[in-house]
Amino acid sequence: MRIGELLGSGRSADVYALDDKWVLRHYRDGMDATHEWMVMSYLGAHGFPVPRLGPRDSETPACDLVLERLSGPTMLESLLAGEVSVAEAAAMLAGLLAELHTVPARLSPDPGDRILHLDLHPDNVMLTDRGPVVIDWSNTREGVPAADRAMTSLILAQAAVDPEFSASAHARTLLNELLPHFSASGGIPAHHLAEAAAARAANPTMSPQEVALIGRAASLIGELTA
Repeated sequence: MRIGELLGSGRSADVYALDDKWVLRHYRDGMDATHEWMVMSYLGAHGFPVPRLGPRDSETPACDLVLERLSGPTMLESLLAGEVSVAEAAAMLAGLLAELHTVPARLSPDPGDRILHLDLHPDNVMLTDRGPVVIDWSNTREGVPAADRAMTSLILAQAAVDPEFSASAHARTLLNELLPHFSASGGIPAHHLAEAAAARAANPTMSPQEVALIGRAASLIGELTA
């Protein structure tokens, strides 16, 4: 496998070109991506829009994933460029979560549990010629859909209250548009919002400044849903 140019870096992983069809996602801390690969494979088999998966065998390093090389902007890029309206983005995010939550849990015997993304925001949705594709499944687990709605809302609310984030106004407007969709799907119970806040605070990739915004972000959601 010949690794090409670095295409992008996130909080925990780097993405490298392999060729014009495939990329390599490499976790810098050596995190085992096997669970992520299995969840994505399962979701793809159920028709949910995830990147196509490349081969994974005993010679594949545990921290690596070979993924389809997607072409197109992220939802965030399209929002900032004015190519997608806030209302369209909100409907798309809500629709993706609703579609995801129709997929039965892969492992849990609880009939109420579903596959959760737990990091769905505009920078993790690629707008491709085959429609929106959800990327970065490193936080995925199984549980109740309200936990996913709470986490997405909290991520947007953190961005909305962050004075150093250049698109904070966009985040606030998107949150305002998104929350009515979530209310129609069952809302965000307070205990799920508290769990999301605790999970964000415990995330080792979060800076102290970001952690300090979590309380204000949770309060904003409370105000908007009161």
